[in-house]
Amino acid sequence: MDAANHAWIFGGLGMGSAGGTLSQGYLNDLWMFNGTEWTWKSGPSSPNQPGNHGNQGVAASTNLPGGRVGAMRWTGPSGQLFLFGGYSCDDEATPNQGSVNDLWSWNGTGWTWIGGSSALNPAGSYATKGTVGANMPGGRDSGTIWRDSKGNTWLFGGFGFDGATGQGALNDLWKFDGTNWIWVSGSSTVEQSGSYGTLGAPDPANVPGARGGSPGWIDASDHLWLFGGMGYDSAGTYGTLNDLWEFDGSYWTWVSGSKLAYAGGVYGTRGTATASTVPPGRDGAAVWVDGSGAFWLFGGITQAGANTYGGLNDLWKLTID
Repeated sequence: MDAANHAWIFGGLGMGSAGGTLSQGYLNDLWMFNGTEWTWKSGPSSPNQPGNHGNQGVAASTNLPGGRVGAMRWTGPSGQLFLFGGYSCDDEATPNQGSVNDLWSWNGTGWTWIGGSSALNPAGSYATKGTVGANMPGGRDSGTIWRDSKGNTWLFGGFGFDGATGQGALNDLWKFDGTNWIWVSGSSTVEQSGSYGTLGAPDPANVPGARGGSPGWIDASDHLWLFGGMGYDSAGTYGTLNDLWEFDGSYWTWVSGSKLAYAGGVYGTRGTATASTVPPGRDGAAVWVDGSGAFWLFGGITQAGANTYGGLNDLWKLTID
């Protein structure tokens, strides 16, 4: 959503203009919805199209991110749109596909490649935690993005590449101040188990397990909130999660939910909040925050076991005291 309350959508896995199975793939078309109608703003109408990075930091009408899915996006303080990473096509005429860590901005008329690599499957660069240095998240998709009141962007996890040669789920937390990436928390290697500590108690040793597809939001105090997703629990088991976490800028706190994957929900009585009610584990849910600061969660994919999947259509509301 931009400053004029226009909704924007970029790419994803879907259908091109021709329809049919041959028109399905990774898209890089950009659309705007003004509340009444859609406008096609940029990109081709066919899937699996290459990008064109151009020169870093230089806007050009020919610049274009490659077709991709699972990219992370946000709106900047001046209303410009930002796009980071995803699983994408490269710049070749016959494009290959892989994880990327390229950062783009859209100013309303054209794309600018701001940072990251133009190559596929780049490893991350992890300097000293908490410091500005030669930092850059590795290529990834399906991470969680927040924007705080100070103009910083926060990125957690996703599926991609660590600081060496590992590929898988990540649990690294990054802050982008508009110029520099800072590695804040989590591991520089993939597939880490969660460290939960004591329920409700912040601790420097606490950290969510590696995961992707996790809903996230930010509260009035600029605390980051993370729910579930697909990833690793406290025992190193991979599956859907229903743990709720809070990051206060220094430490993670395990707030609610189970330490174990495949956790079922406790629904209780519809419309009645209790201390024991909790959604079942899931990833890919739809989320939003209302005007009162309450968090809403709808649907997603859940698991009853390693090979048992199903879709959900339950709606939940979380009010933070």
